[in-house]
Amino acid sequence: MAKTRISISIDPDHAERIRAHAERAGMDVSAYLVNAAVRQMAETDTLESQFASVDAVIAAAEAEAAALPPLPAVADDELTEEERREVQEAMQLVYGTDKSATRPGTAA
Repeated sequence: MAKTRISISIDPDHAERIRAHAERAGMDVSAYLVNAAVRQMAETDTLESQFASVDAVIAAAEAEAAALPPLPAVADDELTEEERREVQEAMQLVYGTDKSATRPGTAA
C-alpha cells in the first residue's frame, strides 16, 4: 500500500521529547506518531459513539429551547422575598459562592 507523507512543524522541545519517547518505545518517530494518532482517533471515535445519544438529546433540547418565546422581564421589586432567595440560590449554583469580582474558571 502506498504511503502518504504528512509534514508537521513543532516546537523543538516537543520534538526532542517525541524522539526520546519513540526511542524508549523502540520505534522510529514516524511510527511513534502514527501509533499515537491512531490510538487518539480510536479513543475519540469510541467516546463520540458512546455519547451520541446524549448529544442528540442535548441538541433536541437546545432546538426546543430556541423555539420558545422569550420570557417577560421581571423587575426585582416584583419578586417576593422567597423568590429572591430562590434566584440567589440558583445563581450560586451557577457561579459558586465566591464573592470576588471574577467568575469561576477565569483568571483574576
